[in-house]
Amino acid sequence: MPGPNDHKPGAPSHVHIQKNAQPAWLKALAWIALALGLLALILGLSRCHKEDTVGVAPAPAPSKVVAQTPNAAKSAALVGTSGLGAYLGGAEATPRTFTFEKPNFDTAKSDIRAADAAEVDQVAATLKQYPTAHIRIAGYADSRGSDAANMALGKARAESVKTALVGKGIDAGRIDTASGGATDPVDTNATAGGRFENRRTELVVTAR
Repeated sequence: MPGPNDHKPGAPSHVHIQKNAQPAWLKALAWIALALGLLALILGLSRCHKEDTVGVAPAPAPSKVVAQTPNAAKSAALVGTSGLGAYLGGAEATPRTFTFEKPNFDTAKSDIRAADAAEVDQVAATLKQYPTAHIRIAGYADSRGSDAANMALGKARAESVKTALVGKGIDAGRIDTASGGATDPVDTNATAGGRFENRRTELVVTAR
């Protein structure tokens, strides 16, 4: 008789029993769940990116105005005040902006330099010829210093020009003043020459 250790020829001597084998449908279900999870993650990241993009969208650029004078577009500014008389004698609508060729101011100062007084005298003479005209003088600064200091400096420069015009016989009630601080440079603030151009005043005719 065959013993306990005997086996038939051709029969396997060891039998391997597979444990915990997963059915095919369970594996497929796991892959489907993983794919759905990845899809949800992608959709979530896409939505976050869209929200971030909307959140940092730049605001529309504000209209260029001269020291916040309503409707005084910067694009309408004329360099120099030599055309002031022709404008006041014409019929073109107000407001209209004129950029002084002078005065420009020394750093941190608001007094009119002697070399720049002639243009102010010319403006005074023109305003005398048109006694119903009203103007606004806007003063500006370069970018050095704090915003508050530059706003105060721009205002002081505008007041300095007003004082000079009043001293030439122009009624103070015809002249308003404002400050643009360092907010509206006409040249670079990276060079001394550019900063000098930014330390300026502008004149807006607000009424004839």
